[in-house]
Order: sequence, then C-alpha cells, then structure tokens
Amino acid sequence: MSDVAKVIPLHGGGSGRTASARNTDQSRVDRSRSRHPSSYTEVRPPTPLITPTIATPPVTATPAVTTVPVSVPIDAIREKLVDQIAGTAEFLRRRLAGDYQIDEFGYDPHFADAVWLPLLRPLFDKWFRVEVKGIENIPNDGGALVVANHAGVIPIDALMTSVAVRDHHPAHRPLRMLAADMAFEMPGVGSIARKAGHTLACNPDAERLLRMGEVAAVFPEGFKGIGKPFSERYKLQRFGRGGFVSAALRTGAPIIPCSIVGSEEIYPKIGDLTTLARLMGMPYFPVTPLFPHFGPLGLIPLPSKWYIEFGKPIYTDSYEAQASDDPMVLFELTDHVRETIQHTLYRLLAKRRNVFLG
Repeated sequence: MSDVAKVIPLHGGGSGRTASARNTDQSRVDRSRSRHPSSYTEVRPPTPLITPTIATPPVTATPAVTTVPVSVPIDAIREKLVDQIAGTAEFLRRRLAGDYQIDEFGYDPHFADAVWLPLLRPLFDKWFRVEVKGIENIPNDGGALVVANHAGVIPIDALMTSVAVRDHHPAHRPLRMLAADMAFEMPGVGSIARKAGHTLACNPDAERLLRMGEVAAVFPEGFKGIGKPFSERYKLQRFGRGGFVSAALRTGAPIIPCSIVGSEEIYPKIGDLTTLARLMGMPYFPVTPLFPHFGPLGLIPLPSKWYIEFGKPIYTDSYEAQASDDPMVLFELTDHVRETIQHTLYRLLAKRRNVFLG
C-alpha cells in the first residue's frame, strides 16, 4: 500500500462546484444586499431638505393720511386775540383822553360801535341767524322812518333791527330807536339806551331826528304788541293814532315798512300774572313754558330763525303842509303801512317751513 497523499483542489475547473451553484450563491448575496441597504459601498447623494412654505397674509396698501396743519386755526385765534387786545387798548385810550363825541340826545357812536353792537352780534349771527332783505330800500342819506311790528315779550326785535341796519346797509347807517318811557326809567338801562342812540317815542324827538337826516325807527304796537299772547302771534295790534305818520309828513321823510318774523317764538307767552305785574309797576308779567318755572334759565330766548324785510318806501314829500293835521290822511297812511307789514308777515310765514330751521 502506497502512502501517497491526495491533493484536493479548492478551486478548480472540473473538480469544484458547478457554475450553477456559484450563480445560486451570487443571487443569494444580491438578495441579502437588497434587504440591507447599508451594506452597499456605493455613495449616494444626500436627500435634499424641503423647506416648509409659510403662508404670509396678503399685504394691503394703507391709504395715505393727510394731516391738517394745526398752525392754521392757532394762527387765526392768535390774530383775533391780538386784534381784540389792540381794540380794547384803543377804546380805553380814547375814553380816557375824551376823544369821542356825544350828540344832543346822548348818542355815543364810539360806545355803540365798540361795546354795544359787538355784544348783540352773536345773537344776530349765531343764535337767531337773521336774514335781512330789502335793506337797499333805506336811503343812503337823509331822514327816513322805519315802522316795524313788535313782539317777543322783551324788545329784542328792536335791537336786532338796529344791528341789521348798521351792519347790512351799504352806508352802515345807525338806527335811532324811539323807545317807551319805561326804558329810560329803569336804572342802568336808560343811560345805555341813550348812549346806543335811542330816545323817547314822542313827536318832537322824532321830528328832530328826521330833520337831522337820521334813520329813526318806531314800533307803533307798543306794549300791546310785545306783550300779546302766543295765540295771537303775527296778528298786528292797533297802530295808535298815527303819531309816526304825522312826524313823517311834517319832515317829508319816507316811511319804510319793516316786517320781522321769528321774534314771536323766542318767549311764547302763555299766561300773565297781572297782580304781580301791578305790584311791580310793569305792563305785564309773562308766563312762558320755561319762565318762571326754570328760574334764570327761562330767560334764555329760544333760537328761532329770524327774517327782517324792509319794504318799499312810502313817500310823504308830495303831501301838502296841512296834511299832517288831517285825521283822514293820517288814518289812510297809518292803515296803508299796517296792511303792508301784515301782508309781508303772511308771505314770509308761508315760505317758512320750520320755526327753528327756517
């Protein structure tokens, strides 16, 4: 027995595993790799990061804000204040120096223009919002007699008429009122009335004013008109005995009818305490919806809308000299003036839609 060692080849062409076996092993390795991707030695590119998109709200365009310069009203207020201070200083200088004139009736134009009328203008412009018509019917020069209706418990209508003539007439003429005696008997009121240009409602004073070329005003209804109840509003009372017509005839001054709407509603008179009026020496003591129930608050006039209309002149210079003493002429002219004012009042009232708004 021969001791010859046999060499078994590990890899060989025919003595080893067959090709099919080797293919089977290779496929098994491939399946294993597919199950474990980490076993790949192949380098893959990194997966790109996906950044989340955040929804942004839509941007709306904001409108441009226009700023109003504050300096404009401040400058206007400053200028007005400076003008008032300068005017006050000038007024005091003239009063202390005696640089002003007073006529024979006590009329002080400097006082009226610098003190009295400025006090009345806020009522005229802002409170009653007075509209003036026919102011051109008052002549630019020479005497003229304005005849108006009277109402409102307190004679504010006379004061508003004076502002209307002074401020709206082309010549800015002062209006000289012919007032009742009672106005000059009240302490303080009489002196102010004289300085403002008013005088007694009597024929001698009226004729003197008209001959001086002044514009005078008379309210022939007197206390009967100003103190009538609210139920009789805008119904003219009796015009007296025609004394104003006599003054106009004697001087040849034209008569200017004047109709005032709005004054009846400032203090609606619904009652009269006659006993208290007699004790106080007054023609009446009015009771209104607000007075005397609300005390001093009841004295504030209601803000009615006013209209003041001056009618066409009624000329008197064509009458004969003795016409001023003829009762028929006086009655005819007085009735003509009264009817003119009454018809104008009805016409203005027909156009007015609201007492306070006009």
